Amino acid sequence: MPAQRIAVIGGGPGGLYAAALLKRLDPAREITVWERNAPDDTFGFGVVLSDETLGGIEHADPVVYAALQDEFVRWDDIDIVHRGARHTSGGHGFAALGRRRLLEILQSRCRQLGVDLRFRTEAPPAAELSAAYDLVVAADGVNSRTRAAHADAFGPHIEEHRNRYIWLAADFAFDAFRFEIAETEHGVMQLHGYPFDAERSTVIVEMREEVWRAAGFADTDVRASIDTCAKIFADALGGRGLTSNNSAWLTFRTVVNDRWSHGNLVLIGDAAHTAHFSIGSGTKLAVEDALALAACLHEHPTTEAALKAYEAERRPVVASTQRAARASLAWFEELGRYLDQPPLQFAFNLLTRSRRVTHDNLRLRDPGFTESVEREFGCPEGTPPMFTSFALRGLALRNRVVVSPMDMYSAVDGVPGDFHLVHLGARALGGAGLVMTEMVCVSPEGRITPGCAGLYTDEQAAAWARIADFVHAQSPGTGIGLQLGHSGRKGSTRLMWEGMDEPLPSPNDNWPVVAPSPLRYKPDNQLPRELSVPELDAIREEFTAAARRAARAGFDLLELHCAHGYLLSSFLSPLTNRRTDAYGGSLEARLKFPLEVFDAVREVWPEDRPMTVRISATDWAEGGLDGDDAVAVARAFAAHGADAIDVSTGQVVAEERPAYGRSYQVPYADRIRNEAGVPVIAVGAISSWDDVNSLVLAGRTDLCALGRPHLYDPHWTLHAAAEQGYSGPGAVWPAPYRAGSRRPQTGRLDAPKPRLVLPG
Repeated sequence: MPAQRIAVIGGGPGGLYAAALLKRLDPAREITVWERNAPDDTFGFGVVLSDETLGGIEHADPVVYAALQDEFVRWDDIDIVHRGARHTSGGHGFAALGRRRLLEILQSRCRQLGVDLRFRTEAPPAAELSAAYDLVVAADGVNSRTRAAHADAFGPHIEEHRNRYIWLAADFAFDAFRFEIAETEHGVMQLHGYPFDAERSTVIVEMREEVWRAAGFADTDVRASIDTCAKIFADALGGRGLTSNNSAWLTFRTVVNDRWSHGNLVLIGDAAHTAHFSIGSGTKLAVEDALALAACLHEHPTTEAALKAYEAERRPVVASTQRAARASLAWFEELGRYLDQPPLQFAFNLLTRSRRVTHDNLRLRDPGFTESVEREFGCPEGTPPMFTSFALRGLALRNRVVVSPMDMYSAVDGVPGDFHLVHLGARALGGAGLVMTEMVCVSPEGRITPGCAGLYTDEQAAAWARIADFVHAQSPGTGIGLQLGHSGRKGSTRLMWEGMDEPLPSPNDNWPVVAPSPLRYKPDNQLPRELSVPELDAIREEFTAAARRAARAGFDLLELHCAHGYLLSSFLSPLTNRRTDAYGGSLEARLKFPLEVFDAVREVWPEDRPMTVRISATDWAEGGLDGDDAVAVARAFAAHGADAIDVSTGQVVAEERPAYGRSYQVPYADRIRNEAGVPVIAVGAISSWDDVNSLVLAGRTDLCALGRPHLYDPHWTLHAAAEQGYSGPGAVWPAPYRAGSRRPQTGRLDAPKPRLVLPG
């Protein structure tokens, strides 16, 4: 039976709106809200709501929507002020109002509907309420006592971040959402400001913990530090002061819960999840939670079914928001690395930091601003960023798209055959600037599987030359690169579709595997033999012999595979290299053998042809390589002559815990590019041409490598050109394919219906 007696813990926007909606859906319900503070107590100042959220409110409760409409201040522009230059981007569409006024509107609506509001009253423990009520909604915020009391049931994970920030207000209205950067003697500080009514603005001042301490904020009272902030940002504030509302310096905490409900107890808003203020309001998420919870209780016959449906609906939306918020938060934490970017690129980078605003939708919002960024970047007129050229040594790439190395497991005795010719040839015809082979192994024992390709015989070299010749003859202007590697302890396994990383079924089929240290990849894998120094010398010679063959075969670029737990990668990671000789211990020592191999290969590789190195920038495991190490590794290879770093992550240890998501590996490439100052190739769930344009134009990468999209569509790059209406030297259609160079017409796609529609 649907819940009829409902208790709500917390009288913030999420709790009040949930109470109002649930009462409106069924006036017979008995709903009580407990709030320990007074009705007009609130923290912070303004609240920003999106058009999407407002649309949901309009359909679910026109009375609340109408009241909000009367209060909103709206604007379209974002101003970014850095080093004396102000850049404005329009068309963004914001709506904000005062938090106190929002609470008044929601309180009034609850009273109209007959909700029992109990202010200045601590709620009884959630366990008591659960026994007395059909449903208990915990909307008690980021410091939720309910969540803490039932931590075993909800499984909370709380991460504290490194920036300090303070919520303040100014007694005038900004005419745009303003981001201002101040480079002080103590370090970088930033201001986020936006209007919330006709005469006032929210102002958030944020900086790294070490900057906060160096500026003396840790040692002064809040009022004095507020006055200091007003002086630092005097230009933005027009010399005015800043006001406080129980303001304090805080560090942001990201809240994630394994489960959002426990019996008839459910979390909403900040009690369930938080998202950094730099991508929007936590109030927005709380209001959307309330909408979904009310709808699910309306649609399902039991409370249990409704709570399951609520979490199933909201969790992926929230997870996506939290990924975007984490990216935005990290951007502001690492703001210092971007300060020397060209001015417009810096502004574009800031606007696209969360990956929710992209090149394509920014171009629709403000084409003039986007065109200015493109001109500064060097895009010829009418040319999307992804179709600008890029040079590595003597190799000129006509666009920024790379077909990522992908193991095909289809060679016979290491010899690539017709499959490889068609596979790589098709992708070369598909328009990418650079097509990479799979990892090509330097010895029979260096293969991952029996189906892996090699370059340790002349027969294999001749087969590869046939493929390189085809690419050069049939797709002139497309580069073809060879990735060279040795499987190490991850060798002697089955073909991927027969059981990835699983040992071969017959002991007679297995070959011995080697590693820096005798550590299995997984319990069922072979125990590798620890390599002696003479064996290291021999393997280094195998790499140089393969590189000579690659040069004769006509490859344009050679990449050394030092990632994914294969042999050279396993020397780099402290989780897989436990040696006590000159090749183990410190990062410098663990780099020794991979750098020796790189130097040996670079010596025999033609001077005018580039070499890149693929690394795993993090092991995604405690005690393994991390982002700091990745920058050091990249710098070391660059110092030895690497022309670019191909930045992947993980696959080094089986116990890894990757944080998957769209473009999830790009931040590591971004960091290496902007800290180590070396060109990078970004990989990892980059799936759209809009992503490629955005990442390249923002200066987060130089090239983008895509794997699965090129398996789905060998002509991905040419189709990207057609979809953007581009025809030019960055995307050349083969003559037999030119008739297909226009995007086919598609059918109409109807917009989704409102989530919850109730009569007015």
